[in-house]
Amino acid sequence: MNLSLGHVPAGWKRVRGVVTSNDIARLAGVSRATVSRVLNGSEHTSPEARERVREAIARTGYVPDAAARSLVGQRSHTIALSLFSTDAHHIHSYFARPSNFFYHDLLGSIEAGATEAGYDILLVPRKRESADSYVRALRARRIVGIIMMCPDLTDARIGALEEAGIPTVYVDARVQGLRATFIETDKIDGAQQATSHLLELGHQRIAFIGAQAGSVTSGQRELGYQQAFMRRGLSCDMSLVRHEGFEPEHGYAGTMSLLAQRSDFTAIEAVSDMVAFGVLRALYERGLSVPGDMSVTGFDDNILAGFTTPPLTTVRQDTARMGRGVVARLRDLIEGESKPLPLIVPTQLVVRQSTGAPSVRD
Repeated sequence: MNLSLGHVPAGWKRVRGVVTSNDIARLAGVSRATVSRVLNGSEHTSPEARERVREAIARTGYVPDAAARSLVGQRSHTIALSLFSTDAHHIHSYFARPSNFFYHDLLGSIEAGATEAGYDILLVPRKRESADSYVRALRARRIVGIIMMCPDLTDARIGALEEAGIPTVYVDARVQGLRATFIETDKIDGAQQATSHLLELGHQRIAFIGAQAGSVTSGQRELGYQQAFMRRGLSCDMSLVRHEGFEPEHGYAGTMSLLAQRSDFTAIEAVSDMVAFGVLRALYERGLSVPGDMSVTGFDDNILAGFTTPPLTTVRQDTARMGRGVVARLRDLIEGESKPLPLIVPTQLVVRQSTGAPSVRD
């Protein structure tokens, strides 16, 4: 059968310019069931029929509907993505905050891994609804698994997902269950690396600017900061610790607060790169050079860290490995092949020009 766009068989219709599987069946001269079998890779079709369906698809530019394929095979290939614990209806404005910049790269890696594994991703923002309603919404959309990004451990959805048995992988939230596991980077070790680097340069009075008290992420990094001192038998001056937040303005405020009270410290360890950017701004305004008067470190190694003046020494989180790990563990949970263990991804210190030996005033 020679197909061409100029020849349209009788009964072939377009709906608002969209080609449907019924159109492909009529054009190829086969049943709709045959089209479905070809799309799902079934061998229960003749080579001739497969060729005719494929030619019709190629000629028309037909794009198979993922939901329709799922219904035919009784197996969905859609996973859900939930970002943060927030009551905001419009998650994108929350996600655009500078403090969440790190997750842009991570989401890109998750998307690439999901595409490679054959999954479609559905973004599911949290609305003002009950946890049970949230689970019902997932089931109505035939979701086979969910990735939850940084939920608060008090989030009621966590228990509801476990009770419903929906495979779930948590990012930066330590939740483990029969159908759930988590992935995070080794933040404690990363902070230890940054603090140890400063100690090895000769710094002894090192300030730490973290987020609000109660933040798990900030708490882990502060613990690593403290442990680096303890491992060397040194005393950690807790009066040099500030709890501010994750935004650049918090780094700025924390630095100004420290400098207003004392001038005997020679290094500042920021809880994130974004906070470090605020630190650098405050030091510039106070006329202090980096690293001559003050060494500065960050955490994350986002794309901007290498473009500050001077380039920022920081701790790199491997977003590519995290993204692949998230998808691999969710796939294992969905397929039930094994009970995945948590994945703790190592971090790496990246030394640039914002750190150096302390000046003689130390």
